[in-house]
Amino acid sequence: MSSCWRQQRTISSVVRVDGFGYWSGRDVCVEFRPAPPDSGIVFVRTEAGTARHIPARAQYRVEVPRRTSLQDGGVRVDMIEHILAALGGLQIDNCEIWADSPEMPGCDGSSWPFVAALDAAGVTRQAACRRHWSVRRTLRVGDQRCWVEARPATRRGLTVECQIDYGPSGPIQQQSLTLAITPQAFRQELSAARTFILEEEAAWMRSQGLGTRVTCQDLLVFGERGPIDNPLRFPDECVRHKMLDLIGDLTLAGCDLSGYFVAHCSSHRLNAELVGRLLAEQARDCLARTA
Repeated sequence: MSSCWRQQRTISSVVRVDGFGYWSGRDVCVEFRPAPPDSGIVFVRTEAGTARHIPARAQYRVEVPRRTSLQDGGVRVDMIEHILAALGGLQIDNCEIWADSPEMPGCDGSSWPFVAALDAAGVTRQAACRRHWSVRRTLRVGDQRCWVEARPATRRGLTVECQIDYGPSGPIQQQSLTLAITPQAFRQELSAARTFILEEEAAWMRSQGLGTRVTCQDLLVFGERGPIDNPLRFPDECVRHKMLDLIGDLTLAGCDLSGYFVAHCSSHRLNAELVGRLLAEQARDCLARTA
């Protein structure tokens, strides 16, 4: 870690976002609050007059299919990746997220509603320096079909290359995107990219009693001819959303990362596995410097 990569940042005022959880269908109100330096991103679950704090750190992650979730004791927060992507993409380091239901609002399936709220709140620079870590050797997790890796930095900051491949005959074609991640780039190029799902996957979930409140206007549902009753915002919106998800998952590292990250058909599970490898490398670096 350097002595001062950049100054830490928090929001300047309280803002809220209302919606419902895609999986549970439950209404939820999320309130973003300023937080002091070095406190990080913390989810605060409010229920029955109590407030339970869950830090947005990798050690609190629990494996739940198709989304990122955190748990501390018996308290859990679900589908947090779009909120984390908004905070990480905008370089907001210290923030409390108060929520009155376990699952975060799905909104339109993107990070844009959270970005809009955070932009309205404003940003305050703080005196403390932000920690960062530079990738020094290539780390890779996954297999030949699905993988994600971190490579040493070719430039200052974080660059991400993302690829998806749903086969030659499906409605989602091969897509690839490379982007240097800055607050401006995240806001303009990634934040509005929406969650997507195949029509047959959506039908199966409904048959299991999941996502029954969600319609084709709440996210992208791909039929044989493309998205159903919902035009694309970008020709390559699907790969942009995969990159958005990766940014959210990397936020669980708790510091700025400098390196070149490549994700090929990755998932929240693989993203989290890579974060674990990165944190282990950081710990080894710290031990080597103090030895």
